[in-house]
Amino acid sequence: MTQPTTPKTMHENFVAAMLYLLNETFDSVQGVFLDKNTSLFETLATVSAEEASIPVGVKCATLAAQVNHTAFYLERTYKWVAENDHSRADWGEIWRTVSAVTPDEWEASKQRLRIAYDQIKQLIQATPDFNDMEVIGGTLGVLAHCAYHLGEIRQALCTIKTT
Repeated sequence: MTQPTTPKTMHENFVAAMLYLLNETFDSVQGVFLDKNTSLFETLATVSAEEASIPVGVKCATLAAQVNHTAFYLERTYKWVAENDHSRADWGEIWRTVSAVTPDEWEASKQRLRIAYDQIKQLIQATPDFNDMEVIGGTLGVLAHCAYHLGEIRQALCTIKTT
């Protein structure tokens, strides 16, 4: 017979599940919703700066913009929660300004994403209570938003990569 779940156990389970799913999204496929070798960092490792600089269409962003936007989103989320920074952000700036990148800029973008992702993982681990619907919703939103951009990037690669 299964033991009733205590609030602490529910909290621990929620944190573990979020970290597990974020790990699948960013680092290493666990088989929950992605195919082998399709996590974000695994995908980005196959993309050159030249490929990251190609817009998918006339009105579409580059992969470099997608990566920078995802990092910016994670950074803003961290500041909002951990630093209580509710200042306005220009969410459109990256889409307007990031296009072609050099190899060094591309590596810096991927590193920026890694740092922002690591901060979010630490924030989730440090969150004392997941009984608040806003906290739970915001945390699930991080997963959904990042998984969405992974999908955008993988779809764009179907057009960008010819081989």
